[in-house]
Amino acid sequence: MRENGGMFGLKLDRFAHSKPLQILIVAAESSPYATVGGFSKVIEALSTALMKLGHDVSVFVPKFGFIDEERYKMQLVVEGLEVPTGIESNPFLTCNIKKHKLPNGVTTYFLENMEYYEMRANVYGYSDDPTRWALLSRGALEFLRNTDRSSDPETRELKPDVIHCNDWHTGILPNYLNTLYENDESLSGIATLFTIHNLRFQGLFDPRNISELDFDDGKSPVAPFFSETLSKQNFMKRGIIYSDAVNTVSKTYAKEILTPEFGEGLDKLLMEVRSKLFGVLNGLDYDSFNPATDKLIEKNYDIYSLDGREENKTTVQKEFGISIQEDKPLIGFVGRLDHQKGIDLIIEAMKYLIKEFDVQFVQVGGGDADIISQLKELKDLFPQSVGVHPLPN
Repeated sequence: MRENGGMFGLKLDRFAHSKPLQILIVAAESSPYATVGGFSKVIEALSTALMKLGHDVSVFVPKFGFIDEERYKMQLVVEGLEVPTGIESNPFLTCNIKKHKLPNGVTTYFLENMEYYEMRANVYGYSDDPTRWALLSRGALEFLRNTDRSSDPETRELKPDVIHCNDWHTGILPNYLNTLYENDESLSGIATLFTIHNLRFQGLFDPRNISELDFDDGKSPVAPFFSETLSKQNFMKRGIIYSDAVNTVSKTYAKEILTPEFGEGLDKLLMEVRSKLFGVLNGLDYDSFNPATDKLIEKNYDIYSLDGREENKTTVQKEFGISIQEDKPLIGFVGRLDHQKGIDLIIEAMKYLIKEFDVQFVQVGGGDADIISQLKELKDLFPQSVGVHPLPN
């Protein structure tokens, strides 16, 4: 394994003159193509912000079957990409790479595979998710090794200085890069950044209750795609170990995860590598979330025309099938349904607030099946006051 802190410093020496970087962001989802929660919006906003700073930014995500190719006209840039599986009897998974460029200039590359992405209705929640995300990570590296095969000039020029990996889904990529591809000249010198959006999710297992037999030290070879061992390897831990730098979504969270209370079993490891751990606060995209120009709301408004919000409120009430009342307070929640976010507490509080203060509540976002069930029960209790839209994972 490389000495990550020193190696990252050496890699950054060639960026010392603040020259524009070529950056590839690898993620499980990215707005506007695939959106489960706020994570996809972060990827979209970050790539846009980096472009505005003068960097050359691309995004690499799976080509899910629900992505509308009529709306997002895609170009096939690499056909028949063979991604090694590590299994002799089935040595490769064959994929295609397609691309689409958004108006903001960000190019998104899509890893297309019928079995693991095209035929899946959801982004997450499958028993073979470790295989799906290992395919995404290794597929990204194989794509970079084969850009010269493309007839597309832009794709042939894709030689990133930095690969930005996000959460456990792509934590295995720095592991691959620093072991299996360590001596590959076409990938040499690429720095990796690993962002922890939510430390709790480390794979298909609960990191707080992992047995000794299934414990992964993070240093053994990555298991083949179809091996049961792969599902027991901790992609989050491996991303932390093998990446050149690690960051979280705020400076506070970067400090919290160094403690046993919030470290989810990885606090000791994070303490060991804290010299490469940083906190960078997630920001708000003031262009996309500007009510004066937002095309997704019924009536635009600003600080001088707040009465425009009344029409938006009525539209929301109609869309969710709840009673239309101008004077009734309307509370909304948009985000991933996770116990860690305290959504179960919101549901219990709403039972009291709706009864005692006659408020309304609407929700948009997917996640935990138990929370979805609780929301539907709340809707049944107060059909004229509650509207829920639990999106699929």
